[in-house]
Amino acid sequence: MTNRQPSWPRVLKVGGVLASLFGLSACDLAPAYHPPHYIVPASWHGQGLFREATPQSVALNADWWTLFADTTLNTLEAQATANNADLQAASERFLQARAMVKEAHSALLPHFGVAFGASDNKSSADRLFRYKGPITATDEFYSGLASWEPDIWSALRNRERVQKFYQQEQENQYAAARLSLQAELATDYFALRGLDAQNAIYQQSITYYQQALRVTQTRLANQDATGIDVARAQTQLYMTQAHQLETQAQREVMEHAIAVLVNEDPTTFQIVPQNLLSDAEPIIPTGIPSDLLERRPDIAVSEREMAQANRGIGIARAAFYPHLFFSADGGFDSNGFNLANLANSMWSYGASVSMPLFQGGLRQAQLQQSWALYRETLDHYRTTVLSAFKDVENGLSMTARLRNENERLKLAVKAALQAQTLTMTLYKGGADSYLDALIAQVNTLTARIDQAQVQTQALQSTISLIRSLGGGWKIPYNPA
Repeated sequence: MTNRQPSWPRVLKVGGVLASLFGLSACDLAPAYHPPHYIVPASWHGQGLFREATPQSVALNADWWTLFADTTLNTLEAQATANNADLQAASERFLQARAMVKEAHSALLPHFGVAFGASDNKSSADRLFRYKGPITATDEFYSGLASWEPDIWSALRNRERVQKFYQQEQENQYAAARLSLQAELATDYFALRGLDAQNAIYQQSITYYQQALRVTQTRLANQDATGIDVARAQTQLYMTQAHQLETQAQREVMEHAIAVLVNEDPTTFQIVPQNLLSDAEPIIPTGIPSDLLERRPDIAVSEREMAQANRGIGIARAAFYPHLFFSADGGFDSNGFNLANLANSMWSYGASVSMPLFQGGLRQAQLQQSWALYRETLDHYRTTVLSAFKDVENGLSMTARLRNENERLKLAVKAALQAQTLTMTLYKGGADSYLDALIAQVNTLTARIDQAQVQTQALQSTISLIRSLGGGWKIPYNPA
């Protein structure tokens, strides 16, 4: 394995040590941190539209779902963002991280306290070698306490920075959770609308097949058709009714899933069905800017993890050097209530210095571990970036291909409907067999269902593309 740990001085210059000790200025032992810079590819294979561009020309709005112009979706997204329990839990994790920053910062400041108390004591009169004096005594005291650890090697500051970076990581985790929730809700919503469209297609086909069955039964009564034709018409009708029931069950399940996302009771939550599936094709900016790395919360999370690991190296290094600690205690102590006089005063103050000499390689092992952790986060960051490029590439490819496929299927549906009408007209006039009419019906139903499914997938692929672009989110801080 290649050693990527740079050399660092084990012993500082004497002048620097003296300046740090007497001036109490911090010496940061963490290595200089610069987020990795990756060169953005010149083009994407899926569309060839990947190019350098200004962020304004490709910016998505935070409420990106409004691009679909669906009022029901807009309402559900607002409800989910405000009430989803998982998202609220992510918010609480961010608040916990913010409190941890304050906790870490408190270690940099002097600590003050007060102590007071009283006791009443009695000794045994028969104990051996008892002092011949009072066997009862009282003691009252009050005092002030102070302590401070100068952060000479920036160990405390680096711990505070680690917590700040963790807070920013949780902020990005919240943004990632919110984007995931919004994208999942939109995906489920269009899946539900796709099932609505399929249900409407099945219902229209069932009505058509019922009419065809009546025509066939009438012709059988007039001895113009056979029992096989009636059986075929019945089979087609009953199979279609069965498929409709399956679709309705899938819709109910999807409706329950949406209810959970918006924090509603699935037993009472309902979305009014609509027969037509949206054919909206939002214009998603595909000229991805060179700052894509700052527009995905998962990448920002990975980068903040790397920054934390970098500061952890400084903390591990500081353990090799002396640590200084100041403390003071003063007050009054007496066996009576007359405490506030000079004779009853007491105080103590001092400083202590501690430095590890031999710990069996503990500090060196901890330093090596911190470097290995940093290199791990660096590798994970690189993988996350590559995955981001892959997601955008997949989104561009799938969106374009599915839209083209949908257009072809629309033409197929139009031709199938025409063939169905013509064959039924010929069958009613006795110029064609019912088998030809049945084949036309099957082809028409298959084409219409396929087209509804592909149109649904095209809408969902657009959502996936928006999600891969960060959904309008942008990094809220300077990552350096």
